[in-house]
Amino acid sequence: MKIDYLEEPELEFGSGRHVDIRFGIMNFGPLDFESDLAPRRIRVGIVGTPEDVERATDFFERCRTEIAGAKSRQGNLRPPFPGFRIETAFGSTLILDEALRRTIPAKLFEDLSRSDDANHIVREAASAFLAQFEHLLEHTSVDVLVCAVPERLETLRDPALRPAVPKGESRLDFHHYLKAKAMALTGGKPVQLMLPSTSDPSRARKSKIKKATRKIQDDATRAWNLHTALYYKAQGRPWRIPRDVKELTTCFVGVSFYYDLARATVLTSMAQVFDERGDGVVVRGGPVQLSKEDRTPHLSVSDAEALLRDALAKYRVTHETLPARVVIHKTSPFDEAELEGFNSAASSERISRLDAISVSENDPTRLLRYGAYPPLRGTWLALDAREHLLYTRGSVDFYATYPGLYIPQPLLFRCDDVAATPRQIARELLALSKLNWNHTQFDGSEPITVVAARKVGEILKYVDPEERIAPRYSSYM
Repeated sequence: MKIDYLEEPELEFGSGRHVDIRFGIMNFGPLDFESDLAPRRIRVGIVGTPEDVERATDFFERCRTEIAGAKSRQGNLRPPFPGFRIETAFGSTLILDEALRRTIPAKLFEDLSRSDDANHIVREAASAFLAQFEHLLEHTSVDVLVCAVPERLETLRDPALRPAVPKGESRLDFHHYLKAKAMALTGGKPVQLMLPSTSDPSRARKSKIKKATRKIQDDATRAWNLHTALYYKAQGRPWRIPRDVKELTTCFVGVSFYYDLARATVLTSMAQVFDERGDGVVVRGGPVQLSKEDRTPHLSVSDAEALLRDALAKYRVTHETLPARVVIHKTSPFDEAELEGFNSAASSERISRLDAISVSENDPTRLLRYGAYPPLRGTWLALDAREHLLYTRGSVDFYATYPGLYIPQPLLFRCDDVAATPRQIARELLALSKLNWNHTQFDGSEPITVVAARKVGEILKYVDPEERIAPRYSSYM
């Protein structure tokens, strides 16, 4: 076994580089700040009850000016939010015109809350929001649609409070269901859900089972995460992974599997394509079978080949060229049929470099460090030539602490079929863990390829096979 440490990867912003997302944006602006296509004025459509719309609007207005960071001995961990307006870090502002607000009577949700069918509540609530989204799309030039989630819908997340579902039905998730049904309606306009506690921490959901209130981030952190997501969803480019000109142009692909809504034995595959800029394109695959040997889903040779061909075709449309190298991340080991299919697709497109890496957080191996803190993020342990552990969560020098609540689990990655060195793969996984536009604290546990693949699958289960799907990842996050 061999232990090593990888330095925290830098990210590229508008006029410089930094290891931290928030300090990078504050010091150098977003990646596209000089571009004429950067979203300078983001028209935000807000839908909810009159009270929720007012709270959401007030919070957005408050975030136009600086919000102090939480008091902490680790100042880098909780920095202030600089304010979201043209003159500050993002170089952008939100348009919150009254014409962009639509309200739903609170009584509708009060009446729904008396139903003993949780799925009926989700369907009817989503229908009410979709109707108002449609009005905004027909009568305004909205850029992002915000669903101000009513408190009575938020309580459905508590198992002690939510009603049952009809026998034989799977429980619907409001977040996933709403985003899935919005795809055919919004024409690519993304939806952002805003929980009651985002605008008002005192409205945090209280669990009757755990007898505790859900922990809420400080005001500045909530502002950072929300406005970064809105900027990205308005087709902005906040940051990217720098690429040395001597390195090969690389396309990163995440593959995941998910049950359809009926929870049938047949699963459906899905891929998410990323490049170093962080552009995501969703690709939907076909059904697969569970392996009789390991009871995990695997693609056939033809399905694996078709999936990667489709992904590369979409990459070509976006970039007008093909990458020199393809990296595939999957949360289960690759079998021979999958490797044959993926390599066949790459070979047919004259791509000579393909790396197939499976990742998992379920390995029981742990490292111990002297003192009170866990291993540093970036600690890399080679178990053997094929299997490696990488601490993507852990103590962070820049934060001068371990920012997590629980003992961190290292990421196990297997080099199933690779041309790159394990060190290069580990560095890429560490960098890809920083491409999550929902969170601005940079110590993500998984690469964005895997995170995105899983999130897209959660939503695609609500989309019929013949229905159109949104091509950009922003519609799923």
